[in-house]
Amino acid sequence: MMHRRFVLAALPLATLLVAAAPKRGARLPAPPPPPPLAAVERVALVTELGTIELALDGAHAPISTANFLRYVDVRRFDGIGFYRAMHLAWGDQPNGLLQGGLRDPRRLFAPIAHEPTSQTGLSHVAGAISMARNAPGTATADFSILLSDMTGLDADPKASDPEAQAGYAVFGKVTSGMDVVRKIWDSPISQTLGEGVMRGQMLEAPVKILSARRLPPLAL
Repeated sequence: MMHRRFVLAALPLATLLVAAAPKRGARLPAPPPPPPLAAVERVALVTELGTIELALDGAHAPISTANFLRYVDVRRFDGIGFYRAMHLAWGDQPNGLLQGGLRDPRRLFAPIAHEPTSQTGLSHVAGAISMARNAPGTATADFSILLSDMTGLDADPKASDPEAQAGYAVFGKVTSGMDVVRKIWDSPISQTLGEGVMRGQMLEAPVKILSARRLPPLAL
């Protein structure tokens, strides 16, 4: 799935990194302002199947990076799960993405502004972490990790489709633990769970993130 036209023709953009709709409820107030971002912020996600280390690009995607770190710092990612594994049948395998997030609206902070890849210069390549959303500007705490290059998810300002124009917001990459990502992605899929485009993509048993913690930052 290396070519944008093929990606968009095979599967509508809006069906890919959509956020699961949580039940209605009041969101929590915003936390205190976070400390200044390092150029690269590092986070370890300790899951039931192993540890995934992330490098978040605070230099190029500061809004999405700061948002992710808010949830890490107040430990709202502890105990959440990876719940969706989208498997694409075409192209080189593995092809698809893994999605996780916080699905309790009572624990969500306010949505963040959209950071398109046309602005950040980042891209949806294998190992990238990207914000899931519904409409642009609705992203909160759901995120996806790509198993393969899916550059059709990048923003295309020349596209006629508003969704393709906006694309999705990459804000970092996996630096260690892609074998763990693959193991979770390979977990059994339910044929009945999920609604709409997510039906047939939900894990039978979500894989829990036991803890999400900052690691010492690195400079560029």
